[in-house]
Amino acid sequence: MASSTFSALNNFSSSSNLLIPRSVSSSSAQQLFPFKFFNGAWPTHSLTLRSSTHCSFPKPVRSLSFSCKAQSSLSDSPRPTEVQELHVYEINDRDRQSPAYLRLSQKSVNSLGDLVPFTNKIYTGNMEKRVGITAGICVLIQNIPGKGDRYEAIYSFYFGDYGHISVQGSYLTYEETYLAITGGSGIFEGAYGQVKLQQIIFPFKLFYTFYLKGIKELPAELLGKPISPAPNVEPSPAARACEPHAIISNFTD
Repeated sequence: MASSTFSALNNFSSSSNLLIPRSVSSSSAQQLFPFKFFNGAWPTHSLTLRSSTHCSFPKPVRSLSFSCKAQSSLSDSPRPTEVQELHVYEINDRDRQSPAYLRLSQKSVNSLGDLVPFTNKIYTGNMEKRVGITAGICVLIQNIPGKGDRYEAIYSFYFGDYGHISVQGSYLTYEETYLAITGGSGIFEGAYGQVKLQQIIFPFKLFYTFYLKGIKELPAELLGKPISPAPNVEPSPAARACEPHAIISNFTD
């Protein structure tokens, strides 16, 4: 048994020597291995061959580069900071079912949480042109007996094809106040600043002075010397009748 085992091992050793080449030429190496050696030279260091019949190597990773530009460089011109004044009258002719008082508090007196949606007509400060409407809502914050109400207001002024201005802030029925200009559209895109609200006859006649920043020069037909606020101030007959020469293009109604 021992002699037969030794004979088998001896035969295996002799046959395995056939698998180990003593010298391999460059051309033979190219046939045995799927990769090339520099200058066709056989490597002098030892190689470990695995049973896999396919050799693969990772592909080189392509390097990527990125560049960032500052946001300010994307704009061709700086944002205007010049203050422009715009004067507007808001008139309630009692023909728009405005304002509507929604007593969410379910109390007989004005109380916290009551809502007041509204929309009125607006005119240029000289009362020569009808320009559009206001539209918004007020939330009652505080009722002061014998004095009036304080609201938090969110509303917009619509100027036909020119666009609109949005405002937000305190709306007091008994004294003037300032609201923030929160933005706009059309020529008013990017507008910021504040607007002064003057109560003339609440809630039928109000006067606004906008202090606008962040926009280009206002068109002349929205400007003009304003009429000083007073209870007897009224729109011109042509503007009230919306005659063609006394309105702006596609004025909002």
